[in-house]
Amino acid sequence: MSTAAARAPAHARVNRRRIPRYPSAVPLEVTVLRSGIPDRIPGRSLDLGEAGVGAVLAGELRPGEPVGVEFRLPPGGTAVRAKALVRHQERLRCGLEFVGLSVEQQEMIRYWARGPKQTRADRWTMEAGPETTGAPAQLEMAGEAAPPERQGWLQRALWAILALLTLVGLLGWWQWQQAWKELESQLPRAQAVEQQPPLSVPAGVMDRLVTHKVEPVYPEKADLASPPGVVVLRAVIGRDGAVVDLQRVSGPDALVDAAKEAVKWWRYQPYRVDGRPTAVETTVAVEFPAN
Repeated sequence: MSTAAARAPAHARVNRRRIPRYPSAVPLEVTVLRSGIPDRIPGRSLDLGEAGVGAVLAGELRPGEPVGVEFRLPPGGTAVRAKALVRHQERLRCGLEFVGLSVEQQEMIRYWARGPKQTRADRWTMEAGPETTGAPAQLEMAGEAAPPERQGWLQRALWAILALLTLVGLLGWWQWQQAWKELESQLPRAQAVEQQPPLSVPAGVMDRLVTHKVEPVYPEKADLASPPGVVVLRAVIGRDGAVVDLQRVSGPDALVDAAKEAVKWWRYQPYRVDGRPTAVETTVAVEFPAN
């Protein structure tokens, strides 16, 4: 039975990974709020998809911890800023699940996944190479050296391309700095909203908003002769529909931990007030079948 209980989180991860990820190696930064102070952790991605990103970070995160993610999609340098939840962490490698990714951001990731990974300028550079500048052997046609006028034109074109790439790089760096400052200014405000007292909502209303449920498993340490039991928990549901806190209300002591282990993987549709997602507090009844 303990094996089945341990498999519950793994089953949730398998469902999320139905959305494919693609290998990538782009710089990224993860911002996590600890004691109200934003902590920026640099790293690079390992794979990327619409559901999340795998990364290697220069720091440790905790599973279930909300973070902010900032990176740019190659080759155009399109900025992506999103919230995410830490799903696993092991030896500086972590998996992040995007939360509330906008339609525009999803479309950018899909375009990057199916689009060309190499621009025409890159292909031209690989075929011609910088070593061809001024080399008559690469510019000969039918055994005849290219005219000096053509060589000069090619040199000017190459310098123009290099200048354009430098300008694009500087512009991208400036946009990165501005976007990151904006992300830093938004994350503390988002944290302050989450710290507001959650709205109390009846259990029957929240039951209709459940989108993913993990069934409890009768713990081995429980008495085999014990009858089926019901554990009632007080749950706090975040604005994204994830369970962020669980407290016991009633139920057998031997079943409380198993009930919490199952409910923490439940997911809800965000509860909205005036069209805005709101954190709520409700009760959850977890029924254990006969052992």
